Order: sequence, then C-alpha cells, then structure tokens
Amino acid sequence: MEGTPRSSDPVEISVLIPVLDEEFYIRDAVARMREQDFEGGFELIFIDGRSTDRTREILEELAEEDPRIRVLDNPARRTPHALNVGLAQARGRLIARMDAHTYYPPSYLSAGARRLARGDAEWVSGPQLAEGVDKWSTRVALALTSPLGVGGAGFRRRMNEEVEVDSGFTGMWRREVLDLYGGWDERWPVDQDFELAARMRLDGHRIVCIPEMAAAYIPRNSIKRLARQYWTYGYYRAKTSHAHPHSMRRSHVLAPGLALTVLLGAVAPRPIRRLARLGVGIYLLALLYSSFAVATAENRRDATALPVVFSCMHLMAGFGFLVGCVRFGPPLEAIARLR
Repeated sequence: MEGTPRSSDPVEISVLIPVLDEEFYIRDAVARMREQDFEGGFELIFIDGRSTDRTREILEELAEEDPRIRVLDNPARRTPHALNVGLAQARGRLIARMDAHTYYPPSYLSAGARRLARGDAEWVSGPQLAEGVDKWSTRVALALTSPLGVGGAGFRRRMNEEVEVDSGFTGMWRREVLDLYGGWDERWPVDQDFELAARMRLDGHRIVCIPEMAAAYIPRNSIKRLARQYWTYGYYRAKTSHAHPHSMRRSHVLAPGLALTVLLGAVAPRPIRRLARLGVGIYLLALLYSSFAVATAENRRDATALPVVFSCMHLMAGFGFLVGCVRFGPPLEAIARLR
C-alpha cells in the first residue's frame, strides 16, 4: 500500500512535506532533512501533487534507501489537501511541516520539540530567510532584507531572541492541537497557514518564532512567478480578513491602498487624480531609497532591479486583494477594527 511505513521503529515526530514538480531541488532538500539531529524517531512524509517531472520517481528511489521516508498521493494537487492527507497518515505525537524548496538547520526538529515541551505555546516556528540561487531569486531575496519587502511579517526577519508572531512559517505542533482544529482548511489553497493561525489565536493560543529554527528558502526565480505568487497572497488574504476580521493588521491595507492609488491616478477626476499621482510619486521615491539602502559593492547590479521587484510584490498583492474583496466581499469589519 502506498505510503505504508516500512519501519516499526517508534515515531515521535511526523514531518509533512507537500511537493509538486520539485525535481531540481528535491535531492538536496531531502538530504538536509535526513540530517536532523533529533534523538527520537521521526518520519518524513512527502505528499506529491502528481508531479509532472521526476519528483515522484526521485522520492520513491530515496524511500527505498531510507525507511523513514514515505510517499503519499495528493490528487487534489493543493497544499492544504496535501497537509491533511499527511496528517491522517502521520504516526508521530508531534507534527512538523517542511517545504521542499527550503533548507532547514539540523537542529530544526529538536529545537521545536524542546520549545513545545515548555507548554506555553501551541505553534513553534523559525524565521523565514530568503536565499537566492540564481539571478532573479537573488534579487527577490535581497528585496526581502528590506522593511519595504518584509512588511509586517515578523517571521521574515532575522532575530536573536524569541518573539510572538501572528502566523508561523511551517513549524511544529502537538498532534492533538491540529486534530482539534481539523487540520488545514481546504478552502484556502493559499494563505492556509495564516487562516489556521487566525483560528488558533482567536482561542488565545500562542504562536512563537525562535531563532534556532531559522530556515533558508528559495524565492521565485522570475518576475512572472513572483507576480503570480503575490497576486494569490493578496487574493486569499482578502478572504482571510473577511472570514477572520481579528486577523487583519494595518500593514495588510498598504498594498491594496497603493493599488487603489494607482487606479485613482489613472481614472479619477482631476483633483483626486493629482493627489493620487503625488502619492505614487512618493512611493517611487521610497522604492529608490530602499533600493539604495540595501545596495553594496557586491550586490549593486541586483539592487538596481529592486524597484521592479518591490513594485511587483506590492502591486500584485494589492490588486489581488482588491479582486479578492470583489470575490469574497470587502472585509469591512476587519477594517473597522483597525481604528
């Protein structure tokens, strides 16, 4: 049977890894996952969204080498479905999530397990640090070292001590906590972690980010892919804000505010149009300043491309949010709570 454990060794942690067309990164990612220094037993559950490249073939080859690796099928091909498929098959008392295009430190699982054992947090994760591997992913990673690129996401910053956050990047939970919430809501193909976090925080649960679990992920490697990513972020963030008004933060309205300003600068009556264009001008100056601020002698060429990267992120997220408001309804209650 697909995904049946080939080892009867006790499992303390089950690691859920959704995958789809990851053949270029999967061997290296799996090698690093296998290097975890956790002294208890753990299993790596890869849930494949019916990849069209060699991802599934490579994973099955690796599973033959290591009984801790299991490969499951995700016919829905979407992330929350994959996570729930894995959760249903997991044997561990603790559940961790990892991404196939992210490099986790060897102490990731052990650090998360120690922090959960303290009992005052229900979700433990680490900073999400971008690391480029080619021209455009390097430029996006550089943008994400700037406040203009990170925005209000506290877990995207380097840190030296634990902080409480609104949502975590992958991370670890006790199994009973995820079971209590029914896992991930499959109506959120994107932003499912933030949606889950919104439900948990509404019940008073804490989500913490610790420096020992910092992980390096590879950003999108083209402007087209970056645009698609941030469009969907904005689109489903509108849905999350509508469904969970308490989850919205002031930083969430900046991108749609910019998109609306751009629209007003193009089609509004003259007095409003002039004011909107002034706002766009100020934004462009902010882009140039932020790009200059992160430039060094080594990255100067990449820094010159940052206005394109920043504007792609902000405008796509903003227009995606506005379209999401049309699709799911404007989050009026969420906006009212910002006052």
